[in-house]
Amino acid sequence: MPLAIHAKSDSEVTSIDAASSPPRSPRRPLYYVQSPSNHDAEKMSYGSSPAGSPSHPYYHCSPIHHSRESSTSRFSASLKSANPRHLYGGAWRKLHRGQGTDDDDDGDADEEDQEGGRGSSSPAWRGARLYACFVLLFFLLFTAFSLVLWGASKSYRPEIVVKNVVFESFNVQAGSDPSGVTTDMLTLNSTVRIVYRNPATFFGVHVTSSPLDLHYFQLHVASGQMKKFYQSRKSQRPVVTVVTGYQVPVYGGISVLSMAREHREKVAVPLNLTFVMRSRAYILGKLVKSTFYRRIRCSVTLRGNQLGKRQKLTDLCTYH
Repeated sequence: MPLAIHAKSDSEVTSIDAASSPPRSPRRPLYYVQSPSNHDAEKMSYGSSPAGSPSHPYYHCSPIHHSRESSTSRFSASLKSANPRHLYGGAWRKLHRGQGTDDDDDGDADEEDQEGGRGSSSPAWRGARLYACFVLLFFLLFTAFSLVLWGASKSYRPEIVVKNVVFESFNVQAGSDPSGVTTDMLTLNSTVRIVYRNPATFFGVHVTSSPLDLHYFQLHVASGQMKKFYQSRKSQRPVVTVVTGYQVPVYGGISVLSMAREHREKVAVPLNLTFVMRSRAYILGKLVKSTFYRRIRCSVTLRGNQLGKRQKLTDLCTYH
C-alpha cells in the first residue's frame, strides 16, 4: 500500500510538471546539432523517435524520464552556451580545425610575442639609430668643413725673401785637424738677413728652419741656426741669422785662399748658401694643420775688398 501511494504521488507530480511545462521537442534539434560526441547523438535520437525504441515502452510513456531528459538538455545547453569552447570540443575540433591549426595558433602567438617585444624595445632602438645618424652627420660636416679650411689655407703660402748677406771677417792660417794633419784653417763670420711675410687672413704660422750652410762646392765652411718664431696673420718681420765657421780645415781645397795671407783684398771665393724653412699653421688646433716648405739656394761671393758691406741677394736666390 505505501508503494502504491508513492507511485501515485510521483505520477501526479510528473503529470503536473508535464502539464505546466511546454513540450520540449523544439529544443531537441538544437541539442542534437550541438552534441559533442556520437554517443550523445545516438542517445538523443533514440529518445526522440518512438520507432527507434520498441523494446523499451517505459522509456517513452514515463513522464518522469521525459522530464529528466528535458531538464538535462536545458542544463547541457546552458553550460555549452556559457562556454563557447564546448561547441567545438572533441571530434568536432579534430575534423574542422585539423592538425595544423594548433601549430598556426602557436605561430600566431609567437609572432604576437615577438611583435610585442619589438614594440617594447622600439623606442630605445629608434633612439640609438638617431644618435648614430647624428654622430655620422656631424663627422661628415666637420670633415667637409676641415677640408675646406685646409684647401683655403694652401692659397696663403708664406713669402720669404733673402735680402742680403754681410761678410764681416774671414781669416786663413796654418793649423792641423783633430787627427794631426797639417792644413790651412779658415775662420769666417757673416750675417744673413731675411724678410718673412705671412699673407694669411685667418691663421698664424710657426716658423722653423734648417741650419743655414755655406759651402764651397762640397766643402762645408760655415753654418748658422735661425731662431724659431711665430708669425701672426697678415704681418711680416725681418729675420737675422749669424753664419760662422771657426778653424775649418780646407785641405788645400780652396786654392784661392793661398794668397789670402798677403793679398786679402784680392780674394774672391764663390759660395752657396742653402737652407729650408718650414711654416706650420694650426687652423683648428692640431686637428687641422697646414705645413709649407721653402727650399732656398743663394749664390754668394766672398770678396776680400767688400768685408763689412752688404751684398744684395734678391736676384741671386732660387726658391722651391
